[in-house]
Amino acid sequence: MTGIAWAAAMQASPHYPANVSQPCSEEITSGADIISTVEFNHTGELLATGDKGGRVVIFQREPESKNEPYSQGEYNVYSTFQSHEPEFDYLKSLEIEEKINKIKWLPQQNAAHSLLSTNDKTIKLWKITERDKRPEGYNLKDEEGKLKDLSTVTSLQVPVLKPMDLMVEVTPRRIFANGHTYHVNSISVNSDCETYMSADDLRINLWHLAITDRSFNIVDIKPANMEDLTEVITASEFHPHHCNLFVYSSSKGSLRLCDMRASALCDKHSKLYEEPEDPSNRSFFSEIISSVSDVKFSHSGRYMLTRDYLTVKVWDLNMETKPVETYQVHDYLRSKLCSLYENDCIFDKFECAWNGSDSVIMTGAYNNFFRMFDRNTKRDVTLEASRESSKPRAILKPRRVCVGGKRRKDDISVDSLDFTKKILHTAWHPTENIIAIAATNNLYIFQDKVNSEMH
Repeated sequence: MTGIAWAAAMQASPHYPANVSQPCSEEITSGADIISTVEFNHTGELLATGDKGGRVVIFQREPESKNEPYSQGEYNVYSTFQSHEPEFDYLKSLEIEEKINKIKWLPQQNAAHSLLSTNDKTIKLWKITERDKRPEGYNLKDEEGKLKDLSTVTSLQVPVLKPMDLMVEVTPRRIFANGHTYHVNSISVNSDCETYMSADDLRINLWHLAITDRSFNIVDIKPANMEDLTEVITASEFHPHHCNLFVYSSSKGSLRLCDMRASALCDKHSKLYEEPEDPSNRSFFSEIISSVSDVKFSHSGRYMLTRDYLTVKVWDLNMETKPVETYQVHDYLRSKLCSLYENDCIFDKFECAWNGSDSVIMTGAYNNFFRMFDRNTKRDVTLEASRESSKPRAILKPRRVCVGGKRRKDDISVDSLDFTKKILHTAWHPTENIIAIAATNNLYIFQDKVNSEMH
């Protein structure tokens, strides 16, 4: 993996064409433009981003150029639509912000594409279709669609379909509301392609994609007395192959695998994955940094990948006592936890991702750095998503953070890291070495140069 030269395929601001640069200085970055989720569809041909302003931007991979038959197609803006609007809960006197928390694509069943998007409370199902022909030559309607005076119709003709400029239409098909009292943190589509689940801090609900007025509560960890609350649900996901299995993570660093065949309410887990804490590392921040911010099943379904504040861990479904692999993401921050607590960065929720073959894992860090770990060679690399590295075909140079002692020429001191620049959201193409990195209000797409030149 570290032998791969990652090259910038493109850098785009979500509301601009992919080849247009948008100024992104801190002074003019609009909060509404900050990307809050990134997701490839099942083929990797489409890439969706959601932002704090409630918008969803879909990028489509262009076909390979005829002039350059061996070049990979780039991603360009395909469609942009407003998914959620700000709302107000009058009963609780609470504002519900429009920020898109998660996007999940549904497996494609026909020519149309479908995706689920959610803010804190409401989940919506969207249908994306293309139209490149329009009917003409109606007998009873004029060109504007108005009914003709029947007395003027003297002959009949067969309507025909005429080519037109491609139009992408996005329509809301379902709105799943009133299912959550607390903020939705994750949604996951089941492998049966009929149901999906949504999780908030204390409950997980199971929905049928065709039914909007009711859902089934499958996990409820809310105590009778809220003063007894000791942990919350942080993420959840269905198993990629077994429709009865799902996992959810907690703020205490544990994972619970549940089997819906066992009971309708899965309060009693089938397996509990938890690593015993090393007493020598115990500190005031131990519980905060052990909170799991993301959990992802491997494509094979054999492993689970989790991210906490300082590490990513790989768990074998058959071994509950400890992870089979642990990788340090930015261990040099361990001495900085006090200041990170004071500026609230310690509560940042980083996501993680598998590559298509489950051999490499990726996650974000600060200073617009992101980390990759090769599970086979145990090698790792730190790369940076920045304007300088995003010129087309520019090769990404590995970066190194220096903690103390001798500094090499391009090393970065841990004291000079910019904690306002953080890579929270990442996605990996399901079959190819193409990655999408969200850095504030910019989307970076990189592909590995070695394989693209070998095609």
